[in-house]
Amino acid sequence: MNRLSVKFSALALMLSFGAASGQQTDSLAIKKAVKAATKNEEGIKTVTSSSKEDNNRNVMLNAANNTSPRDVNIGLPSTVGGITILENDLPVVYFFWPELPNKTWRQSVGLEKTGLLKMDQLANTMGDLGFAVNSYSQTGTKDLKIKGKFTTSTFGWLQGDANVSGPMSKDKSWTYTAGALVNYDPSTFKLGFARNVDETKIFRAGITKYFKENKGKISLLYKYSDSYSVGNYAVFQYGENGKVTELDNFRIGRDSYVVRDGRIKMKDILSGQTYWASMSGDDNRSQAHNFSVFGNYKLDNGWDFKFSALAHFGKVKMSTIIPLSIFNADASAGYRLASNGQPYSGAVGTQLAMHTPETPTTNIAGRFSVDKQIGNHHLTIGLLEQYYHIDKYTSNRSFFFQTVEAQPQRLIGPSTDADGFYNYNIGGEFHSGTENKLSLYATDEWKVTDNLNLSYGLHLRNHLIDGEFSMAPRTPGFVFGANDFQSIKTNWLQVAGSLNATYNISKNFGVLANFLYTEENRRLESYSQAFNPNTNKIKSPLGAVGIFWNTDYIQLISQATILKKNNNLSRYNLVNPANTTQSQNVTVYYDIQTIGWTTDFVLKPFKGFNLHYLITLQNPVYKNFTFTAFGKDYNYNDNNVLGVAKILMEIDPSYTVDKWRFWASFRYFSKQYANLTNALYFAPRWETFGGVSYTVNKNINIGATVINFLNQRGASGTINGAELITDASPYYGKLLTGTYIMPLTGQLSVSFNF
Repeated sequence: MNRLSVKFSALALMLSFGAASGQQTDSLAIKKAVKAATKNEEGIKTVTSSSKEDNNRNVMLNAANNTSPRDVNIGLPSTVGGITILENDLPVVYFFWPELPNKTWRQSVGLEKTGLLKMDQLANTMGDLGFAVNSYSQTGTKDLKIKGKFTTSTFGWLQGDANVSGPMSKDKSWTYTAGALVNYDPSTFKLGFARNVDETKIFRAGITKYFKENKGKISLLYKYSDSYSVGNYAVFQYGENGKVTELDNFRIGRDSYVVRDGRIKMKDILSGQTYWASMSGDDNRSQAHNFSVFGNYKLDNGWDFKFSALAHFGKVKMSTIIPLSIFNADASAGYRLASNGQPYSGAVGTQLAMHTPETPTTNIAGRFSVDKQIGNHHLTIGLLEQYYHIDKYTSNRSFFFQTVEAQPQRLIGPSTDADGFYNYNIGGEFHSGTENKLSLYATDEWKVTDNLNLSYGLHLRNHLIDGEFSMAPRTPGFVFGANDFQSIKTNWLQVAGSLNATYNISKNFGVLANFLYTEENRRLESYSQAFNPNTNKIKSPLGAVGIFWNTDYIQLISQATILKKNNNLSRYNLVNPANTTQSQNVTVYYDIQTIGWTTDFVLKPFKGFNLHYLITLQNPVYKNFTFTAFGKDYNYNDNNVLGVAKILMEIDPSYTVDKWRFWASFRYFSKQYANLTNALYFAPRWETFGGVSYTVNKNINIGATVINFLNQRGASGTINGAELITDASPYYGKLLTGTYIMPLTGQLSVSFNF
């Protein structure tokens, strides 16, 4: 399993991955990868590749939780960071760990616009690989505008979201905006120590100045965020053909596998002090102050100057518990309930606890660009600066045992201390210092002829790291000494860019070709363990060729894609198959190669009806994947990538009539491998969404959504502690832990806009 074990939706291969239709009030308007043709006086326009966002997709429809966008699939293994999130053209956090993006950003009426940035746009402007949610804050408006939304669910989710904006001066050149989002989400399972799995508050306030003669505007915005969240896992019985069976005493998605009192005992890896931390409240909270300045100004020479600057000051605390394995213990094993000392026999769960004490982070970023239409060229030239400082990040570690049941109890065992904990700070982390990225980029959208369009860009980046780390071995009970630290100071030149071409063979049929390339080395976070990481270039070339067909009734794209990425780094908390009480933290470098074929179309056969369909066939595999653990060498070359299905489908019908809109979204995932050896896997599954919305009048909309309406209760993702299992048959009937999709859930929302 990934060392951080924060599970988001699995990633898979595609360049223009289609969409799940969302409810009307939450729809994420994301334009199609190849811009849909429109009519002009000569008939069907030539298709262009200039659209910066992808359509047909609502990445806010997440089957795992209510707090984060779903990941958009590109053929890489699942990531802890999830999809990149931009606000006003800059990342909401510089790096996802330890400050996860959903701690300071949520889909909200406080956002004026939200979309999905295409892979080539992210490579050209940010120099990064993947898709990104691209959002813009609500700025001041010249007329009074009040909008809001209230959401609840069958499990007691309460979210209030409101924003007001309007003029401040008589000539309406000065305007204001203010808003708040408060979220109290118990999710679908009941903790033993708190009502809510997620509590988040985001407050915004700002002013906007409109320049005369429609020259542009400038906005100053302040945002404060305060958030904590608690993760959960499911216990299930694993069976043949990847099937899982629910236990009588543990319902998948409905019960909590988090220790009943929500408390973990740690030893501070810097001071050596022992302390207790909670999974909720102040020990697991992220807070941030954001100051933004953004806008545009149209110069007299025709160039449009766009600017966005951000100062982000965060304080992060994080508590995490990760299940590792389950074994059976009889009365002679010597386990006792920590609460009352009563002897215990039965299933015992091994848990890894991690806690990050308060860690200050600072992110100062700015993006400045000019663009202009010059003949058949649309040119953009930009500068991007990102400064990041993190002050003495640590991840303290300990291990403990617990009962295997809903709201489990902590156990005291023969190898633990008096409170039930052991092996303090094995695998503990530390890094501190600064990163700085300075980039220059340029793009051009060139209409070469009536039938041929080219879009290309280049991104040059200097990445500097200046900090300290330690190579001291993290033995049991480890605490850093004064002489254990050493400095890091290095920088790299990195290149990214893209080239896209479309050619119309006829007015509504043509071919396309895409090439994308990104580079990176390592981040400061890569130095957090007791070794000097491999800093060789991480190169990610992606190529695609395909066809498109656009008419009044169908918009279709079909393409084959190949993607490679070398020098990936993952950290695994491995469990010894020969002795499940033994665990080891291992760092692995490896490559990935994936090829695939995607067909995506939108069909509009009659008024009011829309059908989106997508199918992706792919084969992502590991390359150069070798490591040593528990005295044995392992080689997983050509094994299938974890958590990535080889066949993906989305079927998204919707129908609008009068004031009603009915929609559904069906997502199919074929068999997904759940451990590194590929011996364990999960059976194919569907993720389902459906809903209806009713427009009461021009100001009020009511929406109802059902998540997982087929009520599938199976697990997904990876199986914790099972990475090295080579024969599945001994595990048939055994208890394992893993992630899961949300159970059947109903949601109701009321939106207003005046």
